[in-house]
Amino acid sequence: MASVRVERTENGFVARNARGAEIALGSGGEEGVFTPVELLLVAVGGCNIVTVEPLTAQRGHRLVRLAMTVEAEKAEPTLLGPVTITYDVELPEGDELADEVYRAVAHRVHERHCTVSRSLEKGTEVKIVLPE
Repeated sequence: MASVRVERTENGFVARNARGAEIALGSGGEEGVFTPVELLLVAVGGCNIVTVEPLTAQRGHRLVRLAMTVEAEKAEPTLLGPVTITYDVELPEGDELADEVYRAVAHRVHERHCTVSRSLEKGTEVKIVLPE
């Protein structure tokens, strides 16, 4: 099971995991914080990139640069439209197969391995539990 705790603090809002990592979040008017929508985009990008990188490297094609931009526009005030991942890569010099391998891996990760992307595409139910 995956789990995080999100709470209001004296300085705003923070999300924490069981390993001690923290992310400051807010509504978007504050400096130095992520909005919840930005964190969703981070989750999509992060899930893809942390899976693409080792799978590409394991096949002997470590990319010189591997980055991405993840974007989404609002389709409605409280609903996102499609999420777009745009890769930014630099291929190793002299590696004729690197581009083909990275593209195949990126597609496979998106279609089969990234839990976040797959959950969004399948429409994962979100439940709310209120204490009695």
